Amino acid sequence: MILYDYFRSSAAYRVRIALNLKGVEYEKAPVNLLDGEQLGEDYRKRNPQRLVPMVETAHGLLTQSLAIIEYLDEIHPDPPLLSDESWLRAEQRAMAQVIACDVHPLNNLRVLKYLRDTMQQSEQVVRMWISHWITVGFETLEQHATTNPFLGGDRPQLPDIVLVPQMYNARRYEVPLDAFPKLVAITERCNILDPFVHAAPNPGA
Repeated sequence: MILYDYFRSSAAYRVRIALNLKGVEYEKAPVNLLDGEQLGEDYRKRNPQRLVPMVETAHGLLTQSLAIIEYLDEIHPDPPLLSDESWLRAEQRAMAQVIACDVHPLNNLRVLKYLRDTMQQSEQVVRMWISHWITVGFETLEQHATTNPFLGGDRPQLPDIVLVPQMYNARRYEVPLDAFPKLVAITERCNILDPFVHAAPNPGA
């Protein structure tokens, strides 16, 4: 399996965590988003959406991080990334989608570039935008968090895989986190586990 990856992409970060949790060996194919490599003709032919992550498998190319993660969960079922109980599984997907569908799309690189370049917004305004949408999502997830050690339950599952990269972004942009003690504690528990440690952004990897 080949992962088309950018080290600081939170969507690609999710997939790296999932691959590591599953113990799947894979090859990285770096795509430098800042240099615009995703916009090149060769990459566009492979991925018309011109985003990362993308995985190359024996069956073909697959995009969209949540689709990739669920595909991995189906072909490598141990350890499971979703509950085997239908209601809990739906809740886990809902928590993951708070970030993957509602927060991340508003704060990804192409949106921020549009704000800075096309809309001529200052860096202060862009950071206010980032902080606002992360805060809105985290307010929701903080309410979902229980006394379990992880969002997914007693071990990391899909919601935690999505939370940790977004928390990395929150800290990178200095978003205040005092209102989210449960999410901070969950992230700290995840970040001492090898699959999360080895997935963390590393520009030299």
